[in-house]
Amino acid sequence: MRRILLGLSVATSVMAAAMAPALAQGTVRVAVGTTLNNLDPAKTTIGDEYIYVHLVFNGLSRIDPDLTVKPDLAESWTTSEDLKTWTFKLRDGVKFHHGRTLDSEDVVATVKRILDPATGSRARTSLEMVESVDASGPLEVTFKLKFPYAGFADIFADRQLRIVAKDKLGELSTQPIGTGPFMFKSWSPGDRMELVKNPDYFEKGLPKLDGATIRIVPEAAARIAALESGAIDILWNLPYESVEKFEKHASIRVDSVPTPTWDGVILNNDRPPFNDPRVRKALALTIDKEALVELALFGQGAPTFSPLPPSHPYFNTELKFSPPDVAQAKKLMAEAGFPNGVDVPMQVPQEREQRVRLGVAVRDMARAAGIRINVERVPFASYAANVAGKAQMYVDGYFARPTVDTALYPFYHSTGSWNRQLWRYSEPRVDKILDQARQTNDEEARKKLFKEFQAVVEETQPSIIAYAMAHVNGVSKKVDGFKSTPMLWLELKNVTLKP
Repeated sequence: MRRILLGLSVATSVMAAAMAPALAQGTVRVAVGTTLNNLDPAKTTIGDEYIYVHLVFNGLSRIDPDLTVKPDLAESWTTSEDLKTWTFKLRDGVKFHHGRTLDSEDVVATVKRILDPATGSRARTSLEMVESVDASGPLEVTFKLKFPYAGFADIFADRQLRIVAKDKLGELSTQPIGTGPFMFKSWSPGDRMELVKNPDYFEKGLPKLDGATIRIVPEAAARIAALESGAIDILWNLPYESVEKFEKHASIRVDSVPTPTWDGVILNNDRPPFNDPRVRKALALTIDKEALVELALFGQGAPTFSPLPPSHPYFNTELKFSPPDVAQAKKLMAEAGFPNGVDVPMQVPQEREQRVRLGVAVRDMARAAGIRINVERVPFASYAANVAGKAQMYVDGYFARPTVDTALYPFYHSTGSWNRQLWRYSEPRVDKILDQARQTNDEEARKKLFKEFQAVVEETQPSIIAYAMAHVNGVSKKVDGFKSTPMLWLELKNVTLKP
């Protein structure tokens, strides 16, 4: 299997939680910080939404906590020698939550809906290689691809690529129907989502819980207080600054896992001064990435060179994190025409304190080489419209992708969709490596190509990928069987609650 690559004041919030009616013993209560904007899995865009998607829906494949891709709704798949024809055999007897049995037409309807630009799904770019999709049997789906793609089965484990019922497409935003371990019961925007056990789930004996409640608690302090008081059982994405507090707690434990989720300083390669690779390299030479992990993440992560984290088998261990070299950085700045340095603004999302900390740390490090950065706090809601792909320099971050290809190709290939929205990087060597990797199914060849990719990116520095983050959850000790996952969603199938 291929390895791959998530108000009220404090006092009133806690009081409201304490006054809420007691939940069933078998219902786990989870707190998240952001309200869900979309219940349609194809249109979800934020980590809080991905939690719900993972609990209610399934893909053709799935990503296990050990980062291996396994069959899910598909029992198996085969591919032609040229990697352009893929056939998926579906599990027999899988039922949607409204009682109808899954068939191949559901898969076809799901894929065609995502491919339709009118749907507005970000997953459309992940299926750009699909030329046609057909129901070749009641439980068999055949895809014809425009070009060879070795990791095609892997992408169906992604968040938005979950299979939905062809006869319930119009209700996905209000009464979503899936095949997952939990069924949608109700949604009160800004407050909570109620999910109940799917008694017909195809993995026998699962889930073990009666249900799950997702509470929306915007303030981090209120979420922490609710966890301490016992008003919730799991705090998703425990703030890094709170980890130490719970490491030796009597009733709460910290559960952490390395991930390929990353933050970085995005440099617009089309705009001065970062259209000059010497300036980008000079900035990189001022950065102490190990220090950034401590300053921004309180140690909950690891420095990296690209979206491939140190925990990934393709990580290039021959590359080293060198200490800052300010003298060389100044030399490169002078060669680029900036002997007296340069002034540049950098936008940071004001509601994402972790990224604010990253931006401030980079500002302070870069000053030594004459790169004078003015940090500007911008509402996160304005990023897509006013910052991404437009600003000279800004701080952003992205969740782990389901495959190495989807983590790298859209971001670094000159034609990549995310590349056009971020750094606008163009490097023929990188294009060649990524194109070759898509077309080989040989594991050793792929590993060699991706290690070469990291070396070229480190040499050319399209932007600064600061670190790969750990995913940390705060968990009541009465919760059994819970493990954090590298994809940042919640795996609750095997969870039970102690009395």
